[in-house]
Amino acid sequence: MISYTYETDFQLDNEPLFSDWISKVILSENKKEGDINYIFCDDAFILNINKQYLDHDYYTDIISFDYSVGNELHGDIFVSVERVIENAEDFNVTFDEELKRVIIHGILHYCGYKDKSEDEEILMRNKEDEKIKLFHVKQ
Repeated sequence: MISYTYETDFQLDNEPLFSDWISKVILSENKKEGDINYIFCDDAFILNINKQYLDHDYYTDIISFDYSVGNELHGDIFVSVERVIENAEDFNVTFDEELKRVIIHGILHYCGYKDKSEDEEILMRNKEDEKIKLFHVKQ
């Protein structure tokens, strides 16, 4: 089950549409959907999470905690809406496009994709692009 919590004024316009898309992505990677919680927050909130749990003192757009068991995906995904806005401006894309990229980035980590090396980052970006295209597919 995919759930959404808001620690900021932001709210997704159509949660069921996003949930359906995330479910499609999970299935496309031959994984099973477990409990996945998205927590939308601001920079201060995610900075606190980053310091408290990861010992990092910097802003980030996403932090994902993976509690998956085998092929069943479970986890908490924190998204800083402020970072998504800034990233969209920096990368010259729309807020919606960048939001989709960040939302699916956490799921791809749960599926086993990494982004620490240059090769891993290229594969991650390609997977993000591939999965974003599924957003509008009608089945």
